[in-house]
Formats: sequence, C-alpha cells, structure tokens
Amino acid sequence: MSTTFSDFNRNLIKDLRANGGRATSGPFMGRDVLILTTRGKRSGETRENPLAFSRKGDDLVVIASKGGAPTNPAWYHNLRENSRVTVEVLGEKFDAEASPVDDEDEYETLYAAHAAKMPAFNEYRTKTSRRIPVVILKRVS
Repeated sequence: MSTTFSDFNRNLIKDLRANGGRATSGPFMGRDVLILTTRGKRSGETRENPLAFSRKGDDLVVIASKGGAPTNPAWYHNLRENSRVTVEVLGEKFDAEASPVDDEDEYETLYAAHAAKMPAFNEYRTKTSRRIPVVILKRVS
C-alpha cells in the first residue's frame, strides 16, 4: 500500500508532536520543521502543514514552494485570506502573524538563506515560472 502526500504529512506532524518538534525519521530528520495551522479560505476549517523553516532574528521564515509546482500551496492562499496563524516549533505552540515578503532585496536575502540550509529550494525555482512566495511568521502576544 502506497503512502499518500496527506498520509506523509499526517505522520510527520504526529512524529514532530511526539518528539518535541524534531522529526525522528524520513527526509525531514535533522531538519528544522514547524507545523503551520491556517484556517481554510473557503471551508473555514483548520489546516495543518509541516513546513521547513529558517529564521530571521526572532521571526520564522517559510517558503511556499510546493516543490516547484506551477501553483502556490493551499496554505499560502489560506494565510493570504487570514494572516493570523498558529505555529508549533520545537514543542512550543503560539499565535503568529503571517506576512508575505514583497521587498525584492529582503525576498532574495531570505530565500538565499533558506536555500543555503536546504538546497532543494534552489531547484524548486528552476521548476516553475511563478515567483515562489517567502513568508515571515511573527509571534503575537
């Protein structure tokens, strides 16, 4: 029986939650991964997605790469509709404000830093003609 993408994500989220935010097996083992919870743009239901992240000071940075697919991932559309999200990282859970990066210099700096840690993100850019969004997650009190 093959594992679907949603099964993979569900199992990764379960692994992260059971192990203080660290993946213990698979391709994300040893990588920085958070769980982003958004509210569905159309359904209004909560949606959880495990995402690789990097840092900008105290803020977290995620990239809406969708592996270089021609369209943005659903979670990105959700946070464009409702920028208040929940983040789980390293066993901690908090609310955050999600802000797509528009400034070209900041965009390139953050994308390059992310891809330096995870080179596959450079490859994703070669697979698509869309500008892959970079999003800053800023903790709110």
